Amino acid sequence: MLEVRSLAVRYGQHPALKGVDLTVAPGEIVVILGANGAGKSSLLKALAGMLGDACSGAVTLGEKALSGLAPHRIVEAGLALVPEGRGIFGDLSVKENLALGAFARRARDAQAQTLQRVLALFPRLAERQGQIARTMSGGEQQMVAIGRALMSAPTILMLDEPSLGLSPRLCGELFRNLQAVRASGVGILLVEQNARLSLAIADRAYLLENGRIVGQGPARAMLDDPAVQAAYLGGAASAAPATAGSGAPAAAPMPTTPTDPGPRPRVAPPPSSSVAADTLVPTRITDLVRLATQRQADDVVQQRAPQPAFNPGGGVAGVRPEATLDTLLADIERAARRARLAPSAPDDKVGDRSGTKGADSSATPPEPPRIEIWRRPGLEIHRRGSDGTMERVK
Repeated sequence: MLEVRSLAVRYGQHPALKGVDLTVAPGEIVVILGANGAGKSSLLKALAGMLGDACSGAVTLGEKALSGLAPHRIVEAGLALVPEGRGIFGDLSVKENLALGAFARRARDAQAQTLQRVLALFPRLAERQGQIARTMSGGEQQMVAIGRALMSAPTILMLDEPSLGLSPRLCGELFRNLQAVRASGVGILLVEQNARLSLAIADRAYLLENGRIVGQGPARAMLDDPAVQAAYLGGAASAAPATAGSGAPAAAPMPTTPTDPGPRPRVAPPPSSSVAADTLVPTRITDLVRLATQRQADDVVQQRAPQPAFNPGGGVAGVRPEATLDTLLADIERAARRARLAPSAPDDKVGDRSGTKGADSSATPPEPPRIEIWRRPGLEIHRRGSDGTMERVK
């Protein structure tokens, strides 16, 4: 069994994990749920020995202590990691990638038997052993990454976001393969963004929030928990925000009648990562959607109406206060264009512009634009003669 006690990770002054405790037994799937930045990937990297002095705590696999060991020693002990992004050798073939997974001394004696089990688990890899790994699809590359880790004959297999970038069909196939891996007796510690699928195949689950384990329990109970549904499964926003196992009281559901009169008072959100959207604004979301739809319809009607005339003395004539910004900008642009094309008034007419409006300057045809012609400088070539004089050659 993999046992983790008081595991902490710190990047400089920033703590990523704070006293994490968990266990994973052979033949079971344990899933870690948490928001982005909760510390899930840091947890797997710390267990794999990839963070060095940045982590502290006790990690044991069976009777062997893994704390402070180099990554290849941890693989020798029976703990393997499939990192996020797969990390396969793209220029090598499928067969060569799998062979590299058996480099650990514990896996060399049974390499042939392990390869047959991996190819039976992933029949597509058996068909494409000679194919270059980088030319395969994302789902097939993920199969190569998992198969390479299984070639090290691990007791516990850790996977970081294995379904990232895969289609729903490939996700379903991947999770069926993970169930087959569990049936072979290998324990799985899974960090997965698809909470619903991972809880459906897992035996137990941990909730990781801000670097701490805030809840744990059987996966089926987590799947049915209203708080977990609201936080990770897209459940109702009015569900209790309390984390499973935390014992926090459930929040009273907010009324959802769309005809609620008057603005609602602003309510402080509960201490949870999942907050109902309509508690953050004084107006209901349904009312906002209806108001936005009505304004959009008004804008369409107004854009179809004739463009108003521009009045230099009094702004835009005939424009209602609710005119769109696009209409006003268009009028301003037209007025600016006419001002640029109008000829400049003589000095003795300056007083007329400040007094009466006078004749419309736009009636006078604009002067033709002046074109400036620049001559390119020429190049002269001179040659010095024998008598020292300069003679122009070109």
